[in-house]
This record gives sequence, C-alpha cells and structure tokens, in this order.
Amino acid sequence: MAEPVRDVAILGGGPSGLTAGLYLRRARIDAVMLEQQLPGGQAVYSPLIENFPGFPEGIPGADLVDLMKQQVDRFELEIKTFAPVQEFVLDGNVKRLRYEGGGLDAYAVIIATGRSPRKIGIPGEEEYAGRGISYCATCDAPLFKEKVVLVVGGGDAAVEEALHLARFASKVILVHRRDELRASSYLQERILSEPRVEFMWNSELREIKGEQTVQSASVYNNVTGETAEVPVSGVFFYVGNEPNTRFLRDIVELNEGGYVVTDDRLESSVPGIFASGDVRANHFKQVILAAAEGALAAMSAQRYLETIGARKAYEGGH
Repeated sequence: MAEPVRDVAILGGGPSGLTAGLYLRRARIDAVMLEQQLPGGQAVYSPLIENFPGFPEGIPGADLVDLMKQQVDRFELEIKTFAPVQEFVLDGNVKRLRYEGGGLDAYAVIIATGRSPRKIGIPGEEEYAGRGISYCATCDAPLFKEKVVLVVGGGDAAVEEALHLARFASKVILVHRRDELRASSYLQERILSEPRVEFMWNSELREIKGEQTVQSASVYNNVTGETAEVPVSGVFFYVGNEPNTRFLRDIVELNEGGYVVTDDRLESSVPGIFASGDVRANHFKQVILAAAEGALAAMSAQRYLETIGARKAYEGGH
C-alpha cells in the first residue's frame, strides 16, 4: 500500500528546519522532517552563541539546538533519517522525493539543508572542529579574546572576519596562498593598516595540532619550501562554503553560487517548494536569521496548502 502524501516535508534539521517544524506542528500541519544526521546543523559546532536573544550569558550551540529539539518534540514532529536525495520529481501538486532505502511524497517542501564549509582536507581539520576550529568569526570571536588566531583565505569573507577577530584577539595571522589578497580594495586598505593582523604570504596550512584544543598550526611556504610551526589557539577557515543543493539543480532556480533563489515569502521558482536559512540566497548567515526564515517558510507553506486545498492536517492528519 502506498504511503499517503504528507502535507510538508522539511529537508534539514538545523535551526531553520527545527523552527519550521515547530511552527507547522503547532498549527497541526502534517509535517515530517528528513535529516541526514542528528538535528542541529552547523550551529552545534559553535562553542558559545552569545547573540541569540534570551540567553544573557550565551549558550553553547549544541545546547541551543538541544532546546530547540525538545520544543519540537513537544509537538511530536516526526523526524526521519535519510540518505541524500537521489531523485526529486514534480508530479502536479505532489513533490516526490526518493533516496536510498525509501522515499516520501509531500504537497509542500521546505529546503533547509544549509551549507557546508569547503574543506581543504588536512590533518586535524575534522578532529578539532568546534575545539579551536571555527567557520564563523561573528559567532566565536569573543572566545579568543587576547589569544592568537589564524585565518585561512584571502577573499572578502576572510578579510572581513579577520578584521572582526582583530577586535578581540591579541594577534590575527592571515595565511594566503598568493602574494596579494583577492578582497575588495577598501577591505585590503583596512586590513593592511590593522596593527593586530600579520600576514603569511604564499603559504598554505598543512596541519593543525593540539591536545584537547588547537595549540599550533603547520604552515608551508610555497616559495621557500619551508614549514613553520605557528602557536595558535584558533583557526578560522574562509576558503568558501557550498550550499547543499546538488539534488535541486534541475528543479528550482539557483543563483551562481548554488543557493536557492526565493521571493519575499521564501517560495522558490516552483510553487510549493520553499527555502530557508543558509541554503537560501540571502545576504547574512546567522542562527537567529535561519530560525526566523524557518518560521516564515512554515507560514508560507501553510498558506500554500490552503490554496491547493490540502488541509487534511486539520481533519486529524497523521
């Protein structure tokens, strides 16, 4: 017997997906979340989030996500673990998702799959994630007050975050594989005049070392062939991020970076498919914004269900 068509499928269990699930289930919408790992997304890697309202002393990312999960559990959001989507088929108002070991049909889909930092594949990169390695200076800079940190990258993001870190760290070392920055000229002027920032040009990070947390970094100079062991307390990567949208490339409109393009209701180019959080083509990536977009996507999905007459959730649902 075929599984019934669900009202809304939420793809991704980070702050945006969890908030969408909370809003939908509280409204008695038949929603199901599909998550490849444990709910939480990139937020779980932040040692301390100090800019989420309601937590005057800040809160570890993992703890914040756990509270979000407890809240959606109260409203009995069904969460399924699934493999990456292999097939996404549009069949009238029904969106058919197929993945290894199963599949699911829904009238509306909220894409909240987030993005993943581009990895460079060096020893220690995985081991020290969340223990000195960070991908968000805005989130974690205060944790490195009066400490030495290393930033990898040379574009706008790397320079902007290095400047932000310089407000807290005793020294910021920017490692770039070329002999000049790729960032905008005005950002280059600012960082080149920042006394707390030092540069390691023509260099590449080769290894991150430590015990419980990061303690040093091995940096290779590709001109001299020498490797320097640099004592640092933190390493920030800005070699790019990749939105988790490969399965959507022939389904909805994506921008040149691969992010989902939406309207002001967070609906994509396909009616009934919404996007929220870091996977969406927006300007800022923050936990609070992801949560807010999850709420908006949920309310927009609810309105969409009403327009197509799919309101079985109000008649009992699952």
